[in-house]
Amino acid sequence: MRSIAILGSTGSIGTQTLDVVRQHPDEFRVVVISANNNVDLLAAQAREFGVREAVICNESCLGDLRRSLSGSGVAASGGIGALCDAVSAPDVDIVVAAMVGFSGLRPTVAAIKAGKDIAFANKETLVAAGSLVMGLVKEYGVRMLPVDSEHSAIFQCLEGAGGNPVRKIHLTASGGPFREWKREDIARAGKDAALRHPNWSMGSKITIDSATMMNKGFEVIEARWLFGVPEEKIEVVVHPESVIHSMIEFEDGAVLAQLGCPDMREPIQYALSYPRRLSLNNRKLDFGALQALTFSRPDMDRFPCLGLAFEAIRRGGNIPCALNAANEVAVDAYLRDRIGFYDIAATAEVVMEGMFFVANPTLEDIFRTNLEAMEMARSKIW
Repeated sequence: MRSIAILGSTGSIGTQTLDVVRQHPDEFRVVVISANNNVDLLAAQAREFGVREAVICNESCLGDLRRSLSGSGVAASGGIGALCDAVSAPDVDIVVAAMVGFSGLRPTVAAIKAGKDIAFANKETLVAAGSLVMGLVKEYGVRMLPVDSEHSAIFQCLEGAGGNPVRKIHLTASGGPFREWKREDIARAGKDAALRHPNWSMGSKITIDSATMMNKGFEVIEARWLFGVPEEKIEVVVHPESVIHSMIEFEDGAVLAQLGCPDMREPIQYALSYPRRLSLNNRKLDFGALQALTFSRPDMDRFPCLGLAFEAIRRGGNIPCALNAANEVAVDAYLRDRIGFYDIAATAEVVMEGMFFVANPTLEDIFRTNLEAMEMARSKIW
């Protein structure tokens, strides 16, 4: 039985991880869970799964969490420091890194340094500090098991590659809600339209990132670090059916692909049970019902955020961190109806251009860049 800590248990990945645990109570037990603000759901999850500790990252909510857990036997704690301590405890085997945004970096690093395997769904951690994090993974001998459907697909394909070199990685993208919209219509689109993703049910931040295709750009950066492949060998292809989750291509032109229904529980479960495959109560592919699988190249004019991500990884250093920080601020502003859709890309581009470049950043440099980039983005918006 594997003991699990879930960073971000009340979010989309976290709740689906708990559903996997419900289906396999003899395989997994949850010992630590965390949330940012959602005290009620966190407390309900803690009671249902009998966890050792529940951590609320927003320390101002700690009193409410303690009252909600009174008499349950579950320890309640607050703050990122407490979360770092909780995931480093000896009874944790694997950490599901599902926090949204840059906030996941510090506890993920703490878990790696404590020798924990990581089921990785917090792409912003690798966007901001990929070289440093993967260096720690190697130094401490832990496994970084991808949870994003695209990176899980690549990981699974590489398992069948027989050690043969990969010529190219093909990352698939749904195209989001604006795939067929004209640029002038996208420019006027409000958050309600952007949040209507055609295939996936996700949190609001990642759904907006999908609409701008920044999410796909971040996945390019994530793939570069997870699989040690330079960005020129990573290609994005729009595949609106979301059946093929990604592909790898070999030198002879042969391509391996991983297919499945759009259900995040499959890659979550594979990361938790790897290398075994367990049964899963989910919808299975019906090939007879598949009428077509279509593909096209992404439009960088309508979706400039994708191009910005490629530019950030080419420039390297602390620039991807600056891009991520600016995007977090701009997406939040868009969700608050303060800026327009294309202002997200414009803000990110200005911050990238104005950021002081650090070629080989330390973790301290990364945290400093994140703060400075966020302040720069806020100054452009507010």
